[in-house]
Amino acid sequence: MAQETVLVPDIGGSDAAEVVEVLVSPGDSVDVDQGLLVLESDKASMEIPSSVAGTVVEVLAKEGDQLAEGAAVAVIETAGAATEADSASSAEKIQEPAPVESAAEDNADASDSAPAESQLIDVIVPDIGTDEAVDLIEVSVSVGDSVAEGDTLVVLETDKASMEVPSTASGVVKALQVEEGQQIKQGDVLLVLEAVVAQSGSVDASKSAPAPVAAVSAPAASPVEVAPASQGAVNAPDSSGKGVYAGPAVRRLAREFGVPLESVKSSGPRGRILKEDLHQYVSRALAAPSSSASGAGIPSIPDVDFSAFGPVDVVERSKIDKVTATNMQRSWLNVPHVTQFDDADITEMEAFRKSLKAEAEKRGTRLTPLPFLLKACAVALKHNEKINSSLSDGGSTLTYKRYVHIGMAVDTPAGLVVPVIRDVDQKTLWELADEVIELAGKARDRKLKPADMQGGGFTVSSLGSIGGRGFTPIVNAPEVAILGVSRADTQPVWDGQSFQPRLQLPLALSYDHRVVNGGDAGRFLTELCQLLGDIRKLLL
Repeated sequence: MAQETVLVPDIGGSDAAEVVEVLVSPGDSVDVDQGLLVLESDKASMEIPSSVAGTVVEVLAKEGDQLAEGAAVAVIETAGAATEADSASSAEKIQEPAPVESAAEDNADASDSAPAESQLIDVIVPDIGTDEAVDLIEVSVSVGDSVAEGDTLVVLETDKASMEVPSTASGVVKALQVEEGQQIKQGDVLLVLEAVVAQSGSVDASKSAPAPVAAVSAPAASPVEVAPASQGAVNAPDSSGKGVYAGPAVRRLAREFGVPLESVKSSGPRGRILKEDLHQYVSRALAAPSSSASGAGIPSIPDVDFSAFGPVDVVERSKIDKVTATNMQRSWLNVPHVTQFDDADITEMEAFRKSLKAEAEKRGTRLTPLPFLLKACAVALKHNEKINSSLSDGGSTLTYKRYVHIGMAVDTPAGLVVPVIRDVDQKTLWELADEVIELAGKARDRKLKPADMQGGGFTVSSLGSIGGRGFTPIVNAPEVAILGVSRADTQPVWDGQSFQPRLQLPLALSYDHRVVNGGDAGRFLTELCQLLGDIRKLLL
């Protein structure tokens, strides 16, 4: 039997972190890597694992203590420890040089025979398609976890999509540099990973952009420190309660409630905010009388306790839903909307589209009416430039876009998203058909990147077979127009001598009347209907 003192390992810096929870007591049996206590700061929390298996003899730290790297955590009595003679023998075996005659053979296959060693590497946020800060909504790993290359480390979310960030190497998580609710940018350090590599090699730079971090001479930034300003984490707008003493679970609950931690009165030891403090804050806020008007001077709608009338289910809205609602309200309040209506005769277009069904199957795609709509819109936008413009400089100038990027509204279980198809005017119907299917699939699977939803100059919102007879879409500002497409229906149309059955497609063009007047909108919509009525004109 032998006793070993477990020390605080390299936590990526020299500053101390507070003990917020002791996980074991004297007499407990522990395994290797089992958590002994939890250290925490405002930026991160981490479990300190046991480096040996055995029985806890003494716990050398208590809640509230400040511990740094090398501080004693606990004394563990281990069973079946190797004797000094065994250790010496093992050391000799390790140090014994390889036979000269085998050296050439060993060098010939270094990747298979070279002993392994570990290196500490920083795993950073890869290219996420934007230079802006995004929300970190989930940390999928903890300190001490073993991860394989490609395993998900964190989940990021923008206004329109979420994305998983995979590990660039295999190894053990040594320190977390981020926490849920933080805003981070491309290049920010997520965590420190102890990666196992061949002694003669190194971590593949193409997979791990940051250079390996020396454990002693160049420690990674401490997880209890605020990330360097050069990474943008400090300067990013934040309402997550930096400088407030609260644990990750409390911070996550505060984000779910939308509660600013700075406003919550703490009742825990040393000013620590507890979950009960949040509950009391929310209860008081709900009981307080609401303001008679919002900041814009618009009277607010009072809350109603619908459970008083019968059973109800209260479901938290997705972030996409809430952001969409905010954007719609902002656009509706700021943009003077006008909507013009017309019907496009798509009888011949539909006949031509259906005649291509067999060819579409051979190409492994599906040709819906939407690629025809996109192509016709692209031509009409080239001829009616004001529809493809935006106000700038506070409304004193107008920016005309010399490209044709069209957004298509996609209804998903998480809410409405608008991926953008670029250079529509330069693509064939088959290319547009493939891209429509691809982007719609990504949207429903929440795999869209921020870049997939940026740069649009005009939007098409097609409700297809569920579209009814018409609707008035809201302009997707800073765009100045949006096309609403409803359900096509066969109607009797007078040809000068008799009524003929024609397939009519209801169109509704909503526009920003600060930029687009009735003449502009009328010319665009008229040309669009002509192009859809005779698709041969798309070639002119």
